[in-house]
Amino acid sequence: MSRALQHKPEMTNSRADFYGRMAAENMTPLWEVLHTLLAEEPVTDAIPHKWDYDSCRPYIMESAGVISAEEAERRVMVLENPGLKDRSCISEALYAGLQLIMPGEVAPAHRHSPCALRFIVEGTGAYTALNGEKAYMEPGDLILTPSWVWHDHGHDGDVPVVWLDGLDLPLVRGLGPVFAEPYPETEFPQGRPTGDNMARYGGNMRPFGEKITSANSPVFHFPYAEIRETVDTVSRAQDIDARHGFKLEYINPTTGGPVMPTIGTYMQKLPKGFAGDDYQTTAAWVYHCVEGSGRTHIGDETIEWKARDTFIAPAWYKHRHEADGDSFLFSFTDQPVHEKLGLFRDNM
Repeated sequence: MSRALQHKPEMTNSRADFYGRMAAENMTPLWEVLHTLLAEEPVTDAIPHKWDYDSCRPYIMESAGVISAEEAERRVMVLENPGLKDRSCISEALYAGLQLIMPGEVAPAHRHSPCALRFIVEGTGAYTALNGEKAYMEPGDLILTPSWVWHDHGHDGDVPVVWLDGLDLPLVRGLGPVFAEPYPETEFPQGRPTGDNMARYGGNMRPFGEKITSANSPVFHFPYAEIRETVDTVSRAQDIDARHGFKLEYINPTTGGPVMPTIGTYMQKLPKGFAGDDYQTTAAWVYHCVEGSGRTHIGDETIEWKARDTFIAPAWYKHRHEADGDSFLFSFTDQPVHEKLGLFRDNM
């Protein structure tokens, strides 16, 4: 690699004068920033970090008394990466937040161009509806709200419900096409009955004659009880991965690809005593512990985690997991974008 690509040229008085004069035309010299724009390896401002749910929960619950669901639209506490202050994102391309809905509340229908997922952290009795089809939430469930699909939330139960939001909002915002639209009426009309999406597409079948044109999964509710049983069954075959334990991807049943074009989602089981090898990837990984406890070494930092904690391994940080007992980690990542653009690398 040439020295010019790696190092910033020496500043001289004549150069400083030249740069100052050309700035009046909104121009700047590439050679002053080339070493940062084309670094030898990926550079991220995001840093490894954990959001301890026991520490976050009091603020989540207090928010119910600070602002109403009507005023807030969505009562969410953004998980902001300390390296990306005031940017409302957990990595350069991904957003995450913890959302609260209280008994009797309704979050009205809207739609937006960024895609989203909901991973349920605690509570029962609440639902998300996609185009009017309700999916009732249980802890550990994954619910998708793909790009530009009408969705709303409600709560028929009697305990607070919290879920982890994941969106590609920073990515879409960076590209430009962010659109959002509230539903024009007070209530969205009743759609298909609860569970219809799984009945139509979740059994390796689809309605006769139907042509699938969307890259989003037509199954949008993945109950944890079924996902856990699947991962557990796979783990009994003892085909363990040295870095990931037993890790399965939630997939779009019509394509075999990720559930949404820009976000991949996974569930993995780390058996008791698991000590994994390093994993390094150009994609960022947001992890959420569903069950168990352990630690993840990310770069030079060690993050201790337990059930309901959320943490991030930013892009190109080597990370490896260790589990105290049988543990289950949910994760989401921007890897599908890297793969579609031919940019993805890992240390496999």
